[in-house]
Amino acid sequence: MENVINGINHWIRFLPEEFNLMTKNEVTNRPLPHKWSKKEILGHLCDSAINNIDRFIKIQYEELPYVIQSYNQDQWVLLQNYQDCPLDEILNLFSSLNKQIINIILNIPRRRLSNLCDIGNNQLKTLEWLIKDYLEHMEHHINNQILIKNNA
Repeated sequence: MENVINGINHWIRFLPEEFNLMTKNEVTNRPLPHKWSKKEILGHLCDSAINNIDRFIKIQYEELPYVIQSYNQDQWVLLQNYQDCPLDEILNLFSSLNKQIINIILNIPRRRLSNLCDIGNNQLKTLEWLIKDYLEHMEHHINNQILIKNNA
């Protein structure tokens, strides 16, 4: 779990610096009408943190295997209107939520990391896998969408 914590801490420190180097147009440009802007992708990462905080806690005490409930990512981004929110507020939310995720991870008893969850399609995964997947998901969006320079 140390690698996950270090990874999350890295992005908490690094992402605000990267966003501050971008122009407003780079931050708010949607590459296609139905695609998210970099700012909305950051909002999506906040939504992911919100949903995973819930999962990381419930997998520790609810009946196993814990069934992961999906959420409508597009509706979450749309209804929270990240596109029109001040960037610094979204960055602060990202930081606060991920600091809480680190706090949760640090307090998970080792034996609970093997608790099983049903992620759908007849797939059972451990809480440890889910936590590692959380960071992989975050890094996918950051490296492949946020940090990519587009002609905005």
